[in-house]
Amino acid sequence: MSEDRQLVLDETKIQFKIGDDALEICPLRDWGGSQAAANEDLFGVRETLEMFADDIGVSYNQVRTYRYTAGRWPREHRAQGVPFEIHRILEKLDDRFERIASPPEHPRNGKVKWTGDAAKRQVGWQVDTPVSVQEKVEAIHDLAADEQVAARVATDFLRRPGVAFHAAGDKTARHLFNKAATDRWQQAEEAATEPLAGQKENPVAPAIRAIDRTLEFLDLVAACHKFVASTSRLVPLMRDRTLAPDAQEIIGHNLARVRAACDWVDHAVSTGETDMDEELAKLLRGE
Repeated sequence: MSEDRQLVLDETKIQFKIGDDALEICPLRDWGGSQAAANEDLFGVRETLEMFADDIGVSYNQVRTYRYTAGRWPREHRAQGVPFEIHRILEKLDDRFERIASPPEHPRNGKVKWTGDAAKRQVGWQVDTPVSVQEKVEAIHDLAADEQVAARVATDFLRRPGVAFHAAGDKTARHLFNKAATDRWQQAEEAATEPLAGQKENPVAPAIRAIDRTLEFLDLVAACHKFVASTSRLVPLMRDRTLAPDAQEIIGHNLARVRAACDWVDHAVSTGETDMDEELAKLLRGE
């Protein structure tokens, strides 16, 4: 282990040495400035550094990186025993000279020392080994940037009862899920009632198919929750109010539709039979 640490320190000396030499060959516009001169390439700086890189057997990009970091860290401000990579990560901070002198505690073992992840936390970069909840969440977001991957991950996670319970506590997430469930249900209804080519439209075609499948099950549960939530919000508003007879009739007619729909769902869930007769179809259509 001690030999490996020494190799890292030796590599740090080499990297700073190459950076210092590159600075002497082609100085930056301002020592320790935030960037090299915008017109450097016009004066052959790139060509000069490329020849230097070829002569010492490294790439131009390496020389360019070493030169810039060496410029951001004058010799008197470099931290002894701290790898070059840590200096490179912290190089953009205005208070880097003070910051590097106060290494943070390691989140797992409490030791005060610089690591790559510790430096990345100082500048707000994503760490290689997430420790905190937020860091793990950010890592998952990064891996699930693709919509298909995100959908697969979210579906897998929601199969965990504890995850689903906590997710349901988020008002926005719950609203979006219920909306998506309703949209899928409407699409299923449209697809189920759309006549095939050469066939007449069947008004009593089933609106629910394969209800034992996970998505259809969630759609039905979401619809039930949505109805209960709406009525729980609206019914208390009727306190001390009496509706006119015609309004009561309209509500009664719609309640009959709701009861018929609930009975249909109950029958379909219990038996797997989703067909409806003409009378039920008319009632659900409000006829």
